[in-house]
Amino acid sequence: MTENAGSREATVFVEAGVIVLDCAEPEPVAEFYAKLLGAKLPAEMGVELIEISGGQGTRMAFRRDHGAAPPSWPRPEDSQQSHLHLLVPKDRMDDVERQVIDYGGQPMEAERRESGEELRLYSDPAGHPFSLRAV
Repeated sequence: MTENAGSREATVFVEAGVIVLDCAEPEPVAEFYAKLLGAKLPAEMGVELIEISGGQGTRMAFRRDHGAAPPSWPRPEDSQQSHLHLLVPKDRMDDVERQVIDYGGQPMEAERRESGEELRLYSDPAGHPFSLRAV
């Protein structure tokens, strides 16, 4: 990898990224995403942080925050901040939607399109927004 500003070589040391969600109770949120991503929960779950790694390499962690409040997005007066897009084969959207609801996810909107892609919006058990995006 070469830097834009010159001919010096840049060394990359980052091996992976982990998305961390704050929540009052990380255990049910970790279980929810572990089921969706086909990840295994750690044998010993940390009191303050639980990390999972899905079959396709998606890594997530859930940090205990006793003062956590669910995001208020997608209300128009609030900023979006961050949310997850979970990629799902187009022909499996209905199946995955049923799983999301069975595991404790809540629909936020019926459906919408962004750049021609089908998106279905939900919140996880702690209220974090995410979408299923058809691929």
